[in-house]
Amino acid sequence: MVNWIWLGMIVVSVICGAANGRLEQVAEAAFGGAQTGVTVCLGLISILVFWMGLMKIAENAGLVSFLSRLLAPVVRRMFPDVPSDHPAMGYILSNMSANLLGLGNAATPMGIRAMQELQKLNPEPHVATPAMCTLLALNTASITLVPTTMIAIRMNFGSAHPADIVGTTLLATAVATAAALLADRWYRSRSRPSDPPPALPSAKRKGIAPADPAGGEGSAAL
Repeated sequence: MVNWIWLGMIVVSVICGAANGRLEQVAEAAFGGAQTGVTVCLGLISILVFWMGLMKIAENAGLVSFLSRLLAPVVRRMFPDVPSDHPAMGYILSNMSANLLGLGNAATPMGIRAMQELQKLNPEPHVATPAMCTLLALNTASITLVPTTMIAIRMNFGSAHPADIVGTTLLATAVATAAALLADRWYRSRSRPSDPPPALPSAKRKGIAPADPAGGEGSAAL
């Protein structure tokens, strides 16, 4: 669907440019945007390498493991249907800790492994479990302490204070995480199956008289 949306935007822009006699400007904008994208990507390499290396040092120093232990009590409440000693819980903790530090390259494989482990607990393999939905929501709207990519982009474009967005990013991601958790809890409560009605005794349910205490079979009730 996204590919069709982009294709539609391109076709509409070309048609509008041709109708207004500005097809040349459309072509220049397309090539100029492509050139800017390549320039930005090349400029980000050195900055991202520096930040990712710095975060890798923090990871090897045990900071991710420390955050995992710190988050463990909270995560167990978020995933009540996952056993605390299951391997999925460890991958979930590592994923959330990496996201907190802006380690997207480390968080993604941990999230994939967590999903694979959660699938092993899934009684219906073709339907996502509530734990899978919770993990997806948290991974998408994770609290970020160090927005590495955005800081690198601001530095690449010559920002005087590229790290000024740390506070606002932390606030925005905190609000997004809270909204994701509220939506997740709401949908969990709606999808929770209702209690089944109390079962009737077999004799009344089937219309059969109870068995004779002496061992004889009961006669059919009229």
